[in-house]
Amino acid sequence: MVASRQVVYEGFVRISKRAADMEGQQRRGPSSRRYMRRKRRDMMHVQVCLVLGVLGITWGVSALTDVSRLHLESFPGASLDQSQRRKLLAVANGTLEINCTEPAIHQFPTDVFSNSQRRQGAVVLHIVAAMYMFYALAIVCDDYFVVSLEKICEKLSLTEDVAGATFMATGSSAPELFASIIGVFITHSDVGVGTIVGSAVFNILCIVGVCSLFAGQVVHLTKYAVFRDSFCYTLSVLALMAFIYDGRITWWESLVLVFMYVGYILVMKFNSSIQRFFTRGGSVKAITNGNAAFNPDDYSFHGDGNDPTKRLLPEGPANKMTSGEEGNHEQVLNSPFRVPGSPMEIFKWLVSWPILFLLFLTLPDVNQPRWEKYYLVSFFGSTVWIAVFSYVMVWMVTVVGFTLGIPDVIMGITFLAAGTSVPDCMASLLVARQGQGDMAVSNSLGSNVFDILIGLGVPWSIQTLAVSMGSQVLINSRGLFYSVVLLLGSVTLAVLGIHVNGWRLDTRLGVYVLLLYVIFLTISILIEYNVFTFINLPMCLEG
Repeated sequence: MVASRQVVYEGFVRISKRAADMEGQQRRGPSSRRYMRRKRRDMMHVQVCLVLGVLGITWGVSALTDVSRLHLESFPGASLDQSQRRKLLAVANGTLEINCTEPAIHQFPTDVFSNSQRRQGAVVLHIVAAMYMFYALAIVCDDYFVVSLEKICEKLSLTEDVAGATFMATGSSAPELFASIIGVFITHSDVGVGTIVGSAVFNILCIVGVCSLFAGQVVHLTKYAVFRDSFCYTLSVLALMAFIYDGRITWWESLVLVFMYVGYILVMKFNSSIQRFFTRGGSVKAITNGNAAFNPDDYSFHGDGNDPTKRLLPEGPANKMTSGEEGNHEQVLNSPFRVPGSPMEIFKWLVSWPILFLLFLTLPDVNQPRWEKYYLVSFFGSTVWIAVFSYVMVWMVTVVGFTLGIPDVIMGITFLAAGTSVPDCMASLLVARQGQGDMAVSNSLGSNVFDILIGLGVPWSIQTLAVSMGSQVLINSRGLFYSVVLLLGSVTLAVLGIHVNGWRLDTRLGVYVLLLYVIFLTISILIEYNVFTFINLPMCLEG
């Protein structure tokens, strides 16, 4: 009997330690966020494999699709040979006739390699450059942009609900936002819209799938949190479907998207009251746009979890014992002048050294007390670097797509979307491993709402109201509408799968949603290649 009580007590202590550690990390705020950034940086190889896997699926499906024989007979100039049909301007009956879509590669500086050289292997350099820009964006967003946004939220005394739905959402979705801006104002293509649509599908399917498969435990979800975020997300998708149906965006349509996000902020502001109403006064677990508000007790376990003689200690001493080590490790990872210890960390430090050195020279680190007052300088400076890195990223991805014969919109839906969303995927996986399933799902769905309503609404509003008053933004790819329809179907099937699975994230659900993601990619690519019916003119290639 004594032995049984001893086993039960030890089990209770281990559970208490784990719960206290999780709550303590969330409670420590910036220290916990540094921990999450460091752990996400440690998973760099996983992120690379995931992005390359998406590119491999895209290339494979595209290669299996013989574009030259799919419905080309119905194109203008069908009697011409293939190279002539794929020119931007074709001569027919003495008039110039467009029979293919001009690629966005011509909106960027001329590449140092010719198309034939890239096809012979130089395209690998462009893939590596694009991957490096994904990594650079993750570093500048995590270490400077998001940190400066945290300081701004503190100075404005914003509640966690509003801060999470506004400034912090901007921090996590900055790459998608700038990709959209580049698509509207520089390339005048659908690469930005494709990136946001593809990122939305990646977030709801791939992130949930990865969390389900690799959380290391069965994670339970709260019905209200999933319903709230999926409902707001569904409204966003329906609005996007309605506005892009005719292939053009007007000023009032772009403003509707922006004002819908204002409504979303209000929902997050009064989230606790709304939850009490729908749960009939039940307990409230505040989860807002991926940021959870915890109310832990003031104790954290310290010592060996298997030793029942150890006791729970107040949170303060535990923090003092761990924050110093964590801060020193973080400084090593972020400093271009301090070499870390282990061989793997040295390799990662060398890979990131050019970025770290560049950012060290140009941006103040507001994590350091002496630079904290320069948070606005860090904010605007990091914004400039995000714009620069995003431009190079879109440029390299456009070159890769043109070389492989993949249209810009497909590269946006697949490769760009995965590259910009993988950091969020790793962040969701980390919190899912701590048992916080609601936070993981809310992170993915909340990012989707921001991407659609702000990532598209703001650039479209600037173009139609400020740059050219009363103008319209054209949607070149008709296939994007069908991709958005698939986007709506993906969230419906995902939430239905979660419901059927008993509101749990486990292996069965993970396989299901990842299979849905592969199906979405395949159908979207086939639609863009006119496999089912004629949708788009083919992309113009070099003769």
